[in-house]
Amino acid sequence: MVAHIETVAFQGVDARPVDVQVQIAGGMPAFTIVGLADKAVGESRERVRAALSAIGLGLPPKRITVNLAPADLPKEGSHYDLPIALGLLVAMGVLPAQEMEKFVVIGELSLDGAVNAVAGALPAAMAANARGRGLICPEACGPEAAWAGMDGDNPGGVLAPRSIIQLVNHVKGTQILSEPAPMKAAEEPNAPDLRDIKGQASAKRALELAAAGGHNMLMVGPPGSGKSMLAARLPGILPHLSPREMLEVSMIASIAGELMTHGMGRRRPYRAPHHSASMPALIGGGLRAKPGEVSLAHRGVLFLDELPEFPRQVLDSLRQPLETGEAVVSRVNAHVSYPARFQLVAAMNPCRCGHAGDAARACPRVPRCVADYQAKLSGPLLDRFDIHVEVPPVSAADLSLPPPAEGSAEVAARVARARDVQADRFASLGAKHLSLNAHAEGELLEKIATPDDAGRTLLTEAAERMGLTARGYHRVIRVARTLADLEGARGITRLHIAEALSYREPVGARLGAAA
Repeated sequence: MVAHIETVAFQGVDARPVDVQVQIAGGMPAFTIVGLADKAVGESRERVRAALSAIGLGLPPKRITVNLAPADLPKEGSHYDLPIALGLLVAMGVLPAQEMEKFVVIGELSLDGAVNAVAGALPAAMAANARGRGLICPEACGPEAAWAGMDGDNPGGVLAPRSIIQLVNHVKGTQILSEPAPMKAAEEPNAPDLRDIKGQASAKRALELAAAGGHNMLMVGPPGSGKSMLAARLPGILPHLSPREMLEVSMIASIAGELMTHGMGRRRPYRAPHHSASMPALIGGGLRAKPGEVSLAHRGVLFLDELPEFPRQVLDSLRQPLETGEAVVSRVNAHVSYPARFQLVAAMNPCRCGHAGDAARACPRVPRCVADYQAKLSGPLLDRFDIHVEVPPVSAADLSLPPPAEGSAEVAARVARARDVQADRFASLGAKHLSLNAHAEGELLEKIATPDDAGRTLLTEAAERMGLTARGYHRVIRVARTLADLEGARGITRLHIAEALSYREPVGARLGAAA
């Protein structure tokens, strides 16, 4: 007899079905797992053996073969423990095969028979629901899995046992496991408010513009000028996640194992990795091709402080996700892709000492140190920032002023109106997959963002004088379109083009020239 238990293998946010086939046959005692399993799966032999022993069941002295089909699909992780153990129980006649066919199973086993939490419960529940099956998962993952919802055709729902003996007793009818309640959106603390920042009117204007159109922004200024404070307040002026976006973000967090810890929230993700982050940490990869910071920031903000301090190779790896909206992790036998449609906000000092442009405080190596410091950033990466803005030092006079009258709530209302205008415009043109000006390109960009004659003349002359690339030219038009949307204007005028052009000149170059 061959017992069959269904589980999943994760490829990106997709949960692909895996058939766990367990055979107990005559021969020399052995316990073999085949099917392209990694070390964690291979070690499940000992965890399964100890867990079954803990509930009073010993493995028969026969040849046990576990096949994870399809055999050419890599199997990684400890969530195969529970399906292997249940397959053994079915093969031994302890559990009925018909009952187990109703479920997809994931879970890691402790030596005492407890079922430990694993990553990926939400994608697994979505996959089980799509195939008309229930899900068996650890108790800690139950609320996460229940949030996926099970339709009326699903025969099993979600079972979330604390231990394997609880599950056995439930199947045998001697104990009833109640279905877990769906996870609720976490109550989030109040976001930092723009009212906390005094002065910096031009930087606040640029931040509002970036939020309204989803534009990437680079802030350059001396230490203590408020760059990190500005970036931290960007999520507070962005609209909340839609239900569809919330599901996308939660799927990625579930694969990364962060959903159980931090819960779900409607606020957009904000990720701020340290500049020592490696390429797998930022883009994704590692032992099990986990999502990186760019994917964990999907539909939200990725803030890179001290931008030139990141390794250049790591920074240049951002170029592909910024253009395509996905991060691809390539392996010898597989390619894993994660969604990565994020808004990049970065901050940097103009030079290593941070005071270029201030004759009283700058180091003796200015302007050479400015050029050396900024040479760490490649031209193609800088070209992908729609907005370059200078964040000057805050004067003592500004600090002594009372808090500004306008805070995040007022700015967020304008941002929401501008985004609604963009979404309606794209929908009317049949481009419902787009909702932000920053993502428009090609013929669609020409339809929505054609400047008037004066604006076109100014843009052409400025592009030649500034040496704008084709990418830079189109980014100016996108920013100008967002400026018009913030004002409620139907068309793009010369004034919109002029302000958009002011955000294209690298701020660091101006500071270096001034020094």
